[in-house]
Amino acid sequence: MIPKTMQAVVKALAAPGVEIRVVPVPEPGPGEVLVRVSAASVCGTDLHIYQWDPWAQGRIQPPLIPGHEFAGAVAAVGSGVTTVKEGDFVSAEMHVACGKCLQCRTGLAHVCQHVRILGVDANGAFASYAIIPESNIWKLSPAIPHDYASLLDPLGNAVHTVLAGPIAAKTVAITGCGAIGLFSIAVAKACGAARVYAIEVNAHRRGVATQMGADLALDPAEDHIEEQILEATGGTGVDVLLEMSGHPRAMAQGFSLLRTGGRASLLGIPSRPVELDFARDIIFKGATVQGINGRKMFETWFQMEALLAAGKLHLEPVITHRLKLNDFAQAMQLLQSGEAIKVILKPE
Repeated sequence: MIPKTMQAVVKALAAPGVEIRVVPVPEPGPGEVLVRVSAASVCGTDLHIYQWDPWAQGRIQPPLIPGHEFAGAVAAVGSGVTTVKEGDFVSAEMHVACGKCLQCRTGLAHVCQHVRILGVDANGAFASYAIIPESNIWKLSPAIPHDYASLLDPLGNAVHTVLAGPIAAKTVAITGCGAIGLFSIAVAKACGAARVYAIEVNAHRRGVATQMGADLALDPAEDHIEEQILEATGGTGVDVLLEMSGHPRAMAQGFSLLRTGGRASLLGIPSRPVELDFARDIIFKGATVQGINGRKMFETWFQMEALLAAGKLHLEPVITHRLKLNDFAQAMQLLQSGEAIKVILKPE
């Protein structure tokens, strides 16, 4: 029996903060799926929305239910839905592509020029129930833990970045060990990377990086990283750079570690334009440089589900807190303080 009302986090006003409200449970329309949310995880984007920073002010149109990382069970389906049924265990790709632009029509829907993001441009999953287009629903193996299933959005970013080129038997440097950087360590090791070097300023996250399988976790402020990694790689540098921080200094350092002919896959988003020495770091180095955006639809989803279902990825060290949905403000405080990496919220 689906209730008439539900608990939800609501960005009600164009100002800092959110409200915990009781709102009507939405009804699925044609081609839509109503999901009973069992777990939703918090992202840095949610912190931007909560703080009402310049990005949020330019993008978010209140009132809005945020949240774009979740898992749950199908509660009801709209007319025409054929691929899932009530009770199915699901998550979803929350980037809703238009299906009509050049990118969508050439297999690049993950960089759709007219993308809408649920939890950003339309109501998301910080609620007891969420409406998702059937085309974006991802039916999951029951073998995958529910909490892990709520992490598929950031895990997908990691899988996309790691597998954007050859990784088996490669040496890898990961700059920035937030959640996606930490997931990338586990993915790279699961896919056969020879050695993974994690570079992170936060001591707690360096400890978690080791738990995730990093062979060496280094502090860029103190550890003479270039010397250590050049020595460890016989003077050549790493085969692969996975840049997850978006910090100008980390990006420059990452390129200094990359060997001639290596691959640099860039996911971290700088807050301002970054200066690089293109001649030294890219052209004369013969580097392959890739911008990584989101997850491939839906190649990445098949890859990460296969890794999870096979038990190849241990994600537990990244989950630092589990809270009730109405403790959302506490989750934001934990993220702001640096104590938290991934916070999972449970609706009532």
